[in-house]
Amino acid sequence: MKLIGKPANRRPAPLNPDTDAIRALAGLLAETGLSEIEYAVGDHRIRIARESAGKTMTAPNGHAPAAVPPAVDGGLPVPAANGAAPPGTLSSPMVGIAYLAPEPGAEPFVRVGDVVAQGQPLLIIEAMKVMNQIRAPQAGRIARIFVADAAPVEYGAPLMLIE
Repeated sequence: MKLIGKPANRRPAPLNPDTDAIRALAGLLAETGLSEIEYAVGDHRIRIARESAGKTMTAPNGHAPAAVPPAVDGGLPVPAANGAAPPGTLSSPMVGIAYLAPEPGAEPFVRVGDVVAQGQPLLIIEAMKVMNQIRAPQAGRIARIFVADAAPVEYGAPLMLIE
């Protein structure tokens, strides 16, 4: 029998951590208020996690994120029978800080009950000091908003429900 792959006596390559990347990720945790972040390139993964100290931090644009992001309208969506989010749930395309208004003190982009058009700005997610407008993927009515202003969000977290 012929084996294909790594020889049995070959050791895996030693891990050479990229300290600059680790420092940058740790800085991103401190900046955004997230509790953990994971970064992967090929087979190499870096995961940085920290415990929340309960401090309130201020983001560069003046918003102060909540220590625990409260739900704006009744909590997370009720999953469908197959465990998926209900149809019309807008999920976060990235990790960052969600802002419901274009600037501090301004009116929010949308409120529960507002009718939106496809492509209309709904909120901003700040990631690595870049403000990313999140637009409506479809026309409809805002049924629920699941994030608070200036709250940290994870990739795939539910943001809004558009009916």
